[in-house]
Amino acid sequence: MKILALNKRAKYDYDITETMTAGMVLAGHEVKSVKQGAISLKGSFVSFKGDEAYLTNAHITKYKHASNITSYEPTASRKLLLHRKELDRLLGEIKSAGKTAVPTAIGLERGLIKVEIGIGRSKKRFDKRETIKKRDMLRDVSREVK
Repeated sequence: MKILALNKRAKYDYDITETMTAGMVLAGHEVKSVKQGAISLKGSFVSFKGDEAYLTNAHITKYKHASNITSYEPTASRKLLLHRKELDRLLGEIKSAGKTAVPTAIGLERGLIKVEIGIGRSKKRFDKRETIKKRDMLRDVSREVK
């Protein structure tokens, strides 16, 4: 999958144990905008309405060459396309295990726009400090090796 946008904050704030890929319902001008990289996953999350999953609060900038669009909301909720078994498993893990589903990346796979959804628990403040310490130690070790 060719990555178009990353949610770096998701890997910092959540301990992601597994990922799954989902399609997304978009309008034609939104597809063109996403393929140009005009999307931000900052602050976005996966929400459920009934038995369907939605990508909420992802910002897709209006396509600059589309002139006939009058009322466009860049942070509108967009439906995620998952098989029923995947959706049921995702809902079950979120309800029973207390996990969270967050979008970690958006990319192109065989010409189609896909969302990578990470499933995991939210990190506590001390877990975030440990992550920073590990990253700094690895950086120092790699500098010494060079």
